[in-house]
Amino acid sequence: MAKVLSDRTKAARLPLLPRHWGVADIPDQTGKTAVVTGANSGLGLRTAEALAAKGAHVLMACRNELKAATALEQVSAAATGPKPEVLPLDLADLSSVRRAADHLDARDNAIDILVNNAGVMALPRNIRTAEGFDAQFGTNHLGHYALTGLLLPALLRATAPRVVTVSSVAAWGGFINWSDPNWRVLYVRWLAYSQSKLANLLFTAELDRRARAHGTNLTAVAAHPGLSATHLYDSAAERGLSGALAAVQQRALVAMAQSDRMGALPQLYAATMPNLPGNAYLGPGLETFGYPRRTLRNPLAFSRTQARALWRLSETLTDIRYPWPDWP
Repeated sequence: MAKVLSDRTKAARLPLLPRHWGVADIPDQTGKTAVVTGANSGLGLRTAEALAAKGAHVLMACRNELKAATALEQVSAAATGPKPEVLPLDLADLSSVRRAADHLDARDNAIDILVNNAGVMALPRNIRTAEGFDAQFGTNHLGHYALTGLLLPALLRATAPRVVTVSSVAAWGGFINWSDPNWRVLYVRWLAYSQSKLANLLFTAELDRRARAHGTNLTAVAAHPGLSATHLYDSAAERGLSGALAAVQQRALVAMAQSDRMGALPQLYAATMPNLPGNAYLGPGLETFGYPRRTLRNPLAFSRTQARALWRLSETLTDIRYPWPDWP
């Protein structure tokens, strides 16, 4: 309890953000390159549009090529700088992650912003990635852990690289199922989703700690969209009576949700505003909706022990190791 109160006290002292910060307040991004995962729809698409409109060269990392082609037209129409591009990427397949990273690294260009946005939510069955991981843990966390690590050389070529990882209010109910992180024994889809979103926060904390400990200029931050109307709810669909009940719940949630343009604001603030401290966490002002502000998180996300353990587990599962030893 003392730890929770301490976290709340810290949050109360956080610097205030502009009350109604929006896309018009994004600083000029001319000359910067941004990679946005899941940019074919929802929050990713809105993020790509906003960055391109401010002059950034946006690389849209997408799994669905057909949807990506349509999204590319929208982002191109908004762009004021270099023409955006589509980068094929399936975070549920580490060979796809490696191909995408190799393609970007071969360009020998810097990546200024990486927005780890893509994700799946509350999948109805025990769906697996290409490597056999739980699809939610594998896509939402392990895929982004791998992508960030493989893109590290390109990120470190930038003057002030920033990695933004998108979490969720569901992280509040999350815990890492250490005995069965891929939910092979008992699959509970909402617990698996919450675990993946807590993992996003633990990853951000450890990434930022290691980046600073090794003297780099990389800053890792996190954001969440609150309750926003996106296609993420579609991934929770299923058939039968339980599916019908889930569909009713989803329609109710979408009816109460804010737009994806509003939901994208916290991650846009996290990606673009200068002087943001490492491991900062942005979310809607009223937690589920509103303009962005610094926000609270599950106290487990502050656990260095859990963050280090998750990092080691991620190394083992993906066979990808960052060039940063784990200093005390």
